[in-house]
Amino acid sequence: TVYDYCHLGHARILVNFDVITRHLRQLGYDVDYVRNITDIDDKILARAKENNEPFQVLTTRFINAMHEDERALNILPPTQQPKATDYIDGMLTLIQTLIDKEHAYVSAGGDVYYRVITKENYGALSNKQLDELLDGASERIDDTGHAKEDPRDFTLWKAVHEQAVGWNSPWGGKGRPGWHIECSAMSFACLGKTLDIHGGGPDLKFPHHENEIAQSEAAHGCQYANYWMHAGPVRVNNEKMSKSLGNFFTIREVLQQYHPEVLRYFLISSHYRSPLSYSDVSLQEAKASLTRIYQALQVDPSIEPLSPSQWQQTESYAYYFEHMNDDFNTREVLAYMHQLVRAIHQGACVEQMIAELKTLGQTLGLLQVLPQAFLQDARGVSSLSEQDIQQQIDKRQHAKDNQDYAAADAIRQSLLAQGVVLEDSRSGTVWRRQ
Repeated sequence: TVYDYCHLGHARILVNFDVITRHLRQLGYDVDYVRNITDIDDKILARAKENNEPFQVLTTRFINAMHEDERALNILPPTQQPKATDYIDGMLTLIQTLIDKEHAYVSAGGDVYYRVITKENYGALSNKQLDELLDGASERIDDTGHAKEDPRDFTLWKAVHEQAVGWNSPWGGKGRPGWHIECSAMSFACLGKTLDIHGGGPDLKFPHHENEIAQSEAAHGCQYANYWMHAGPVRVNNEKMSKSLGNFFTIREVLQQYHPEVLRYFLISSHYRSPLSYSDVSLQEAKASLTRIYQALQVDPSIEPLSPSQWQQTESYAYYFEHMNDDFNTREVLAYMHQLVRAIHQGACVEQMIAELKTLGQTLGLLQVLPQAFLQDARGVSSLSEQDIQQQIDKRQHAKDNQDYAAADAIRQSLLAQGVVLEDSRSGTVWRRQ
């Protein structure tokens, strides 16, 4: 929903489904990847009014910003990227079909609601029962003053006054589509009645995806999606990311501090369904890990990745497909890449190992720049002074004295990523530049 810059939750969805799409294509599938854009809803209109600008100007600006973030994170463009405002006619047709089949009804004020009670197994995706949805259902009633038959019913079309942003409808005056119907109409137009895979964030399972299933299956009489994939939540220092808590980060804010590949590496360092905790410590760890990989490539940066036929003869090929075919386990693939790094530093089959390492990295959308360029960028334009380094060593010792070993290790990794190696001994810690 394009009323602001993309945040870390969006980044996780974008990067992980990019990796998943890349892998499906590696397997030989012809992937038609659709990523739809909600460019009309109440949040968008409220922000446009706040900015005193047409909502189309607002949405165009943030769509362009989203594309900038995608390019920075090396996210391949989707096959199709429909916008809701281009599919209003399809939404009107879909809603009328639901009315004709008595799965939906028009209220006295011109709003259209979906009859939840008519959908067999409503709540199956999110494991909810219809009876339990009555508890607190009044909190989800639209503030329109128009009665629903059932408090669990959800909006398909919202009537608006003549001066408001809206489209003419067959049900009297102007109105706007509900969020759920937008997605069903766009997916039907782009992919047909049944999708192979439907993905999204963890907060979309209920009610959004549940409502998509209900209205799509009621309209078309067949299964809406064969598989559902939901990414895990992003937490900040183990708390839910939210603006109210002041721990809300956009992609571009993070990229002001970290190389885009560091953020991409971090986002695939955990299984896509697992919760992911964002912190400076975790980003520094990702930076240090990626730095070690690039340092291994620096042994001979002229070596090229393997061709598909060459790669198929290697152990890394078998390892990659074994774990990516096991529910896209990128964490295990990254762990294997670090095995190759150790082998390179030990001098074992260096040319072959570097070629395999580059192949694996680029398959995941990493290792897109020359090693020297990344290492210079990762360290920053200015080298740490001796005073800066000593302050970090003192801070690390203080953390160790307080048994905060995670913080101490994060400082070590941060210094390493900036080209400073720490060596501990009984007489204390000494340092040297790489």
